[in-house]
Amino acid sequence: MKHIVIINQYCGSLTHGMEYRHYYLAKEMIKIGMEVTIISGSYSHLYKQLPITKGKFTFEEIDGVKYCWIKNPKYKKSVSVGRFINMAIFAWRIRHIYKKISKPDAIIVSSPSLFPIVLAKKWANYCKAKLFFEIRDIWPLTIQELGKFSANNPFVKFLSFFEKYGYKNADKVVSLLPNAYIHFKKFGLPETNFAYIPNGVVETDSISCIPLPESHQTLINQLKKQGKFLIGYAGTHGVANSLDTLIKVFSLLNDENIALVLVGKGQEKENLINLSQNLHCRNVHFLDTIDKQSIPTLLTQFDGLYIGLQKHPLFRLGISPNKMFDYMMAGKPIIQAIEAGNNLVEEAQCGFYAEPENVEDIKNSILKLINLSESERVAMGLNGKKYVLKNHSYNELALKYKHIIEETE
Repeated sequence: MKHIVIINQYCGSLTHGMEYRHYYLAKEMIKIGMEVTIISGSYSHLYKQLPITKGKFTFEEIDGVKYCWIKNPKYKKSVSVGRFINMAIFAWRIRHIYKKISKPDAIIVSSPSLFPIVLAKKWANYCKAKLFFEIRDIWPLTIQELGKFSANNPFVKFLSFFEKYGYKNADKVVSLLPNAYIHFKKFGLPETNFAYIPNGVVETDSISCIPLPESHQTLINQLKKQGKFLIGYAGTHGVANSLDTLIKVFSLLNDENIALVLVGKGQEKENLINLSQNLHCRNVHFLDTIDKQSIPTLLTQFDGLYIGLQKHPLFRLGISPNKMFDYMMAGKPIIQAIEAGNNLVEEAQCGFYAEPENVEDIKNSILKLINLSESERVAMGLNGKKYVLKNHSYNELALKYKHIIEETE
């Protein structure tokens, strides 16, 4: 039985909250005969419940997956000196766990934190294990392009060292972005050393889902009773999600028999509520965030689902949003207002593409969706569900990881 160690400082679980990728991957890897240990941090701003830790290292088993929680300090902001210190301490403490965990056959280091890659390489050499560098967000490229950081910025140069080290020393570089090799080849990475393993879905989540909070279900029932065509959005209310554009769209649809329901939280939520009020949107409704296990229940009650991002050249490398795959699993048609190197709604034939931040184009796409027959919308939704189960189920992604691990031996 091969032992896989996954180092992801921000890996949670259904108990602790986001992130879930490696929790689900680990469960599927175990099913196909692998032993998995996840090394994660004791604090993340994404956790809904912090793990209970005793000392610098705490071992715990969650749903059959072994976890090692490394004690690291809290921070106040997601972008701050405090978070940098949090990442550095996590990476530094990895040097003490070599002999606390059984010998791995493969080590996967997953971004956004790049710092563990150096110590992971030493660990891999010590154990004669294979090393995989998994790139979810491409750092420091992300902060250069989104945050306008100069290539000469000391922090960018510091991160670049770890990035280049990883590309040079990993047995394979894995990315969630289909076109990421466009970036990697600039650093001399051979294409044979690149593998694409996107985000995924768990088929049983739609079976084991739990009911919505009463307030959420009551609002949806009221809107349905009024005969409203419901467009839903579930997720972060941040600047990048461009929800202000969507609200402007619905200000133009006040006279249509349609409603928008936004579920979630984020730094822009209050501004979005104010914008909706200022534009006199009678058809926009905000609801609080809900448990992940309630998401399938929520999504299946909408007539259409919306996902959008601001326009940005960074997306030329492709996208792999969990939200999109959750939407597809719901079997509902999707409006995608994201310009990227891949177009998921076109690939899956499960909805309409609209130019991001273009009010008129997004409005027209929504009206096109409304004007379809019920059978056409059902067929469109089923296309998405078939596509995501074929290409993004976590059992298939675990098999892909198993394959690349075996081919590097």
